Amino acid sequence: MENINLKINGLEVSAPAGSTILEAAHLAGIRIPTLCYLKEINEIGACRMCVVEVKGAKNLVAACVYPINEGMEVWTNTPRLIKSRRRTLQLLLSNHDKKCLSCVRSGKCELQQLCQEYGVDDEDYFQGESNHYELDTSAAHMIRDNNKCILCRRCVAVCEKTQGIGVIGPNNRGFATFIGSPFGMGLGQTSCVSCGQCIAVCPTGALYEKDYTDQILEAIADPDKYVVVQTAPSVRAGLGEEFGYPMGTDVEGKMVAALRRIGFDKVFDTDWAADLTIMEEATELLDRIQNGGVLPLITSCSPGWIKYCEHYFPDMTENLSSCKSPQQMFGAMLKTYFAEKEGIDPKKIVSVSVMPCTAKKFEIGRDDQNAAGVPDVDIAITTRELARLIRRCGISFTALPDEKFDDPMGESTGAGVIFGATGGVMEAALRTAVETLTGEELAKLEFADVRGTKGIKEASYNVAGMDIKVAVASGLANARTLLNRVKSGEAQYHFIEIMGCPGGCVNGGGQPQVSGEVRNFTDVRAIRAGVLYRNDEAKAIRKSHENPAIRKLYEEYLGEPGSHKAHEYLHTTYVKRTING
Repeated sequence: MENINLKINGLEVSAPAGSTILEAAHLAGIRIPTLCYLKEINEIGACRMCVVEVKGAKNLVAACVYPINEGMEVWTNTPRLIKSRRRTLQLLLSNHDKKCLSCVRSGKCELQQLCQEYGVDDEDYFQGESNHYELDTSAAHMIRDNNKCILCRRCVAVCEKTQGIGVIGPNNRGFATFIGSPFGMGLGQTSCVSCGQCIAVCPTGALYEKDYTDQILEAIADPDKYVVVQTAPSVRAGLGEEFGYPMGTDVEGKMVAALRRIGFDKVFDTDWAADLTIMEEATELLDRIQNGGVLPLITSCSPGWIKYCEHYFPDMTENLSSCKSPQQMFGAMLKTYFAEKEGIDPKKIVSVSVMPCTAKKFEIGRDDQNAAGVPDVDIAITTRELARLIRRCGISFTALPDEKFDDPMGESTGAGVIFGATGGVMEAALRTAVETLTGEELAKLEFADVRGTKGIKEASYNVAGMDIKVAVASGLANARTLLNRVKSGEAQYHFIEIMGCPGGCVNGGGQPQVSGEVRNFTDVRAIRAGVLYRNDEAKAIRKSHENPAIRKLYEEYLGEPGSHKAHEYLHTTYVKRTING
């Protein structure tokens, strides 16, 4: 690709043709501040924080959308620019709820950071009229506080473009503009799927998950309660970021140690239930292929995807695997199998999950998720909530020793841990399905064609003389593209994995928030997924059907995969919903 030569702050810079000033400056190690910009998602030049001076241009230009050209001269830090950016921040603060001490984003707020950098404090703003909004608490997973919204439209862009849903947008005009749902509906009355991607990209505290950490501490303090926690694979790949570790650090051992010190009676690994999910899902796939069942079979691990399918593709709910998600399977076995072995009344067990996903908060309230006659999971919290809980309990995370999960529901395989990356469920299922069909041990366990962060991936594998066609999609806009191809007959598959969040659970709506600056120039999804693949490689056992704890579960309790008892406890049903709610 041809390069363009220009000067930025007097420095000779060369950048690929088609780059913007923002991108060229980044290549030269020069940071230009942004608030609204998200690469390929929200390139609108609206916030005016990224304005720069260009020789020959009469006005300041937005660096995030202004293309470079040969011989261009740019300045990014002149007194005029600093004054302009300070003015922009002052205007934003004039209509902003400045309760930073109680804000969930304090210390990690992009607006707050820029105000500190440009010397704008909570009294340095324009006095006058301001808007006041009631909180929208109607959704199961999150709260919208428009008093802290800066109208950057990141949430709108990710909902519409990345997820293909578009249930939020700007309402009214001018000074009265606010972000909300159509016709004054609360978010909970729309076809929102609770994915939380809007929270993940919000630069301020305008969007945040409903926090249930107080309920956990109350349950732990109750002597009549037996409180058990499970943690999803992606949590260990993201939690360290909350405590200063570099992105891509595996903190599994310290996470387990922290949970014990919080006071949980047992600390288990959701990966155990991921292995259990594979046993049921692979059995279901083989049954459908061999006995003329509805194909393609589509995975059911992502609750955001499930709700999306119910709203937007209700005619394809029969394609969904009837398997509960690993979170719900774990809760089901906790309150049946484990409760019976330990002689504990299921009603006294408080089942807590730590997930990278805000949609799990919706999932625990779904119908047909109560194997023991009580909810499989009582409380679902995000990775961010766990970090806040650790801090609140006075635990020095970085000083903790590495500890291991409790047995038997903490024993897992490499197949279970890769569930958190897009393509991971597919790869884990193929490891078991292929060996079951052929009766032979795989020489190579990696299915490279379904790995990587590409939005849609396809592959075909010849297994026992049969061509098994598979596809993987992450991000719901990609899911829509893929399913429309299936419905039109353009593409045919046996098995499809869909994850609601782009890149899979490692990039879930409940993971540590990453600033726009980092998100725009760093492959967050690949770095976090690398933790899971390295974890997989290090495991002594890498196939779900070889997990001794899972084998014991079937021998002692469930009988065999797909048995009547397994269906009663580990499978579920779905609802055909309308697009309007």
